[in-house]
Amino acid sequence: MPITAGSGAIPVTPVLAGVIIVLLVAAAGVVALGALGRWQAVLGAGSRGALQLVIVSLVIAHIVNSVVLVMAFLIMMFGIATRTAGRRITLDRTWWWAGLPIAVGVVPVVAVLLVTGVVPATGLVLIPLVGQLIGGALTATTLAGRRLLEELSQRRGEVEAALSLGLTDSQSRLEIAQPVAGGALVPALDQTRTVGTVTLPGAFVGMLLGGASPVEAGVVQLFVLISLLAVEAVAIVVTLYMVALGRLTRT
Repeated sequence: MPITAGSGAIPVTPVLAGVIIVLLVAAAGVVALGALGRWQAVLGAGSRGALQLVIVSLVIAHIVNSVVLVMAFLIMMFGIATRTAGRRITLDRTWWWAGLPIAVGVVPVVAVLLVTGVVPATGLVLIPLVGQLIGGALTATTLAGRRLLEELSQRRGEVEAALSLGLTDSQSRLEIAQPVAGGALVPALDQTRTVGTVTLPGAFVGMLLGGASPVEAGVVQLFVLISLLAVEAVAIVVTLYMVALGRLTRT
């Protein structure tokens, strides 16, 4: 069967819904057979994802023309990301500091994009773009926070030794934590290095399915990946200093 050019939009039909359900059940079955965890968690995650996407799609359709509502929606996304990242890092009261790396990473990049006019200031563009950047900052903050706190816990004796040499608390923690902080950037670096050769990320695939040319899709995907690299690098550095200063701790 020849492959023809043109819009590659996947038709939303009952057959597509059936395939999604079959794949979800298959994934749960594999988890159960392989003893990888609770198969109910797979079904629950898929069902929750479907419900959330339906709700979000309906909400976005009604708010895209209102600047106030779009901003409120983005703030809600930031709040959820802060809570999610914070609770994955720690269970004590310092979890809310996870919002700082996310904000410091995302806000300047979005501001530059808007001021330069690179992206139009419309709801349909800002919501998915800022959402991707917040998601990247969330992942980087979580990976960095968990890894840094684990490193400090395992190497507590070295921190105390640094203190005995006259370093302050923050200097001692920074001395131990800084060498491993870069590990949190590895997923973003790998995704950027392998784009087009190993993986075709969401923005590229989405634009192709929407009818854009491969060149247009490639340029937009590169823009998204570089933006994510900038956001995640900043988020990791800020997380490092939040841990070193004792703002993010583990009970």
